Amino acid sequence: MKSLIVYDSQFGNTKKVAEAIGGVLGKSGRVFLIRASNVQPGDMSGLNLLVVGSPTQQFTATSEVKSWLNRLPADSLRGVRAAAFDTRFTQEKINEVKILGYLVKVFGYAAEPIAQRLEKKGAALVLQPEGFYVGDTEGPLLEKELERAVEWAENLVMK
Repeated sequence: MKSLIVYDSQFGNTKKVAEAIGGVLGKSGRVFLIRASNVQPGDMSGLNLLVVGSPTQQFTATSEVKSWLNRLPADSLRGVRAAAFDTRFTQEKINEVKILGYLVKVFGYAAEPIAQRLEKKGAALVLQPEGFYVGDTEGPLLEKELERAVEWAENLVMK
């Protein structure tokens, strides 16, 4: 099985989650971790599983992840299993700023739009989009989040 994890990371937190996921997927075959800005067309050949992750910024994925997804040809992910994740604040952190809670309800997080774009390109989502929590804008990841990422990846392998 060939798995590709495409990610962007501003402060290293999303990269750490991608690496944890990659560690699990690597037990079932070849796995490649590539920043969204560095993905080449050949990286997609023979792909069985695609995982895409981004920090949530301005209620969506980073411009690098969105741009890469937009450049994918229509139906280029037909027959590829896929999943999406993001890094985000906890609800408690969001509730500290009243307007932020409202905006999150309206606009959401990065993982959901990533998943929608993957489906539009023909991928079959095998898990619901997932969010992993950071303590603040620059992190760190909260305790046990890397363990949660491993569990999530184990579910990917089983699907």
